[in-house]
Amino acid sequence: MSLNTIDAKMAAKMFLAGAKNLENKKEWINELNVFPVPDGDTGTNMSMTIMSAAKEVSSLKEPDMETLSKAISSGSLRGARGNSGVILSQLFRGFTKEMKEHAKVDTDVLARAMERAVETAYKAVMKPKEGTILTVAKGAADKAKELAESGREDLSEFMNEVIGHAEYVLSQTPEMLPVLKQAGVVDSGGQGLVEVLKGCYDAFLGKEIELDMSSYQSSAPAAKLDVQEEADIKFGYCTEFIILLNKTFNIKHEMDFKAYLESIGDSIVVVADEDVVKVHVHTNDPGLAIQKALKYGALSNMKIDNMRLEHQEKLFKESEKNLEAQELQPKKEYAFIAVSVGEGINEIFRSLGVDYIIEGGQTMNPSTEDMLNAIEKVNADTVYILPNNKNIILAANQAQSLVQDKKIIVIPTKTVPQGITAIINFVPELTTEENEETMNREIGMVKTGQVTYAVRDTVIDDKTIKQGDYMGIGDAGILSVGTEMEEVLLAMIKEMMDAEQELISIYYGAEVTKEAAEEMRNRVAAEYPACDIELQYGGQPIYYYIVSAE
Repeated sequence: MSLNTIDAKMAAKMFLAGAKNLENKKEWINELNVFPVPDGDTGTNMSMTIMSAAKEVSSLKEPDMETLSKAISSGSLRGARGNSGVILSQLFRGFTKEMKEHAKVDTDVLARAMERAVETAYKAVMKPKEGTILTVAKGAADKAKELAESGREDLSEFMNEVIGHAEYVLSQTPEMLPVLKQAGVVDSGGQGLVEVLKGCYDAFLGKEIELDMSSYQSSAPAAKLDVQEEADIKFGYCTEFIILLNKTFNIKHEMDFKAYLESIGDSIVVVADEDVVKVHVHTNDPGLAIQKALKYGALSNMKIDNMRLEHQEKLFKESEKNLEAQELQPKKEYAFIAVSVGEGINEIFRSLGVDYIIEGGQTMNPSTEDMLNAIEKVNADTVYILPNNKNIILAANQAQSLVQDKKIIVIPTKTVPQGITAIINFVPELTTEENEETMNREIGMVKTGQVTYAVRDTVIDDKTIKQGDYMGIGDAGILSVGTEMEEVLLAMIKEMMDAEQELISIYYGAEVTKEAAEEMRNRVAAEYPACDIELQYGGQPIYYYIVSAE
């Protein structure tokens, strides 16, 4: 029997099923990241965005379309993380604007809602790029409109064809973006959207898909450290991966590998099967475990958590709660909020006058709600936000649009060095408009490079990259690749330099010793004697070095 309408109860069930399917697929979606960096996070950002809305939907007892629409829109807007999460939240926002006007949804309403979703999302992105989640959403909406106008009423057939077309458009994204084709992947954000649609459709068909919000809550990173003090954390990085064996892995290999892991860490688990080996270790140098494992085969499902940072985040949040109980500081004319990660970089921003630091950055994009909470904490008429990451700018802009009682200015800093340059060039005597113009101009003069390692084989910018290689990533792509970190760093800096560069600033990360960093500074100084070379401790995870040239 065909079904031609969806009521609020069914719509809520479908949304929660879509959230569950995305949550289940988030690690796979992360692996579709074009750049093979260890912090590919599209799946995580989209999942955390939709789960924020799912939490609100789950709390509704007897939803109607209006309350359901508000829960989906508000929850996703405030929980939006990263560009993909913000775009997803805008799709939901547009969709629910149409949905809330109807007690029941049929194919005509669905088509109009999807069209409004696409219009809203495209407006939120300053320079929409085809071959992304936006393209997949538009393809699905166009198909929905075509089917509705042809008189299609059966919702099962309608949704099946819409999803099928969305999958087709997704398969074509590599033809629209050469970087996807070269990397051999489809767009990760588009894949995430398709998984949401598939989950919704499964629930419509009657598949029982329960979303356990209690388990979602308990999976928060800080929960691991509730009973462990930072001083007790001997080994700071929880490292997990799977080895896809390319040769025999016998009991002697297993014993030798375990012995090696015991020499560099603890909490070791090595479970070997015929073709794969599951590995878990706490260590201060994940790279050593990874390099050893690569001798046995390719790696998959890599996950590195900074347990000390997670502990610091827990203490930081507890500190925030304590501050809430205190009186507000005297009102200021202006204040600064910066997104930062790493003890050293945090301290640099504080020393430059930043009033509030949001812990996050590349490895964990803060949400729109994190931005709103920070804005609420600073008592100032005008608040400048420095996102310091291109994947956080949309969330900052979204927060800006939701604040009414303060003037919020987002300086679109894409890197930490740009953020440092922006605040250095702030002049209290200038007007707000003059400062915004100056900071925007000056950040455009900063070139940034970052050194990390590759988590898979790929080809990008005509550079062949092997798993475990070091990569120097610039503002517009891969600048250098190699097996020696120091040589990759030097090659990256060479690509960044031109005749106008006078200052090179080097920020070394948590996994680099002060001695090694000072040696690198000396090598850079020898290569560029006409430049001033600054070396500072950043303490950032994942990225061994962050370098700016200006």
